[in-house]
Amino acid sequence: MSEELLRQVKVNGSVPAHVAIIMDGNGRWARERALPRPFGHKAGMKAVREVVEGALAAGVEVLTLFAFSQENWQRPADEIGALMDLLQEYIAREMSELKAQGVSVRFLGDLERLSPGARAAIDRLMTHTAEGGRLALNICISYGSRAELARAARLLAEDAVAGRLDPAEITEEAVTRRLYTAAWPDPDLLIRTSGEFRLSNFLLWQLAYAELYVTPVLWPDFSRKQLFEALLAYQRRDRRFGKVSA
Repeated sequence: MSEELLRQVKVNGSVPAHVAIIMDGNGRWARERALPRPFGHKAGMKAVREVVEGALAAGVEVLTLFAFSQENWQRPADEIGALMDLLQEYIAREMSELKAQGVSVRFLGDLERLSPGARAAIDRLMTHTAEGGRLALNICISYGSRAELARAARLLAEDAVAGRLDPAEITEEAVTRRLYTAAWPDPDLLIRTSGEFRLSNFLLWQLAYAELYVTPVLWPDFSRKQLFEALLAYQRRDRRFGKVSA
């Protein structure tokens, strides 16, 4: 089934260059099975592999995943500890394959708040995969979009005070260059799993003209089949960017 969907995606031709995903539903998936929440997070790791492989097969250039928000630091300490352990487990297990597949991994967010072990692991992964040219994989962790925008404003103010920037030259492009995502184009498509209709403080600036796709599928059950269905839905959209269709 997924192979036929991929064939349709390739026939249609216009694959989004940048796909962003809010990976939601791990806790609900675990609750439905009477399991502790960390079991849902662990099950969600399989879905990460699925979407990375699906993005590679479809020809997506940039994949940005929302893994852990700044607000998530308010969760119970044992759940946060389990998430940090899972992050290190994912890196140890997937690093060689990601490099072999040509995936370049970056972590975006306030990384100073991570545990020393998790920080060392992500630094190793970013260094190990830096030369990957097939897919840019961005993992947003300890991330909040409002904090990202405040950081960009702070950088602009510092440049202005230092005389490196005329305040009259502060444009949308100047803001964009100071975001975590400055190296990549804005997302064309945002996918949110678990059926929730909200952005949850994710890429608020970058998603201004993204197509939105919400699926009721919980993140641990999300596979390349659902990814291809989202790409097909995107290909049917009429993207006008505020203009009138011809």
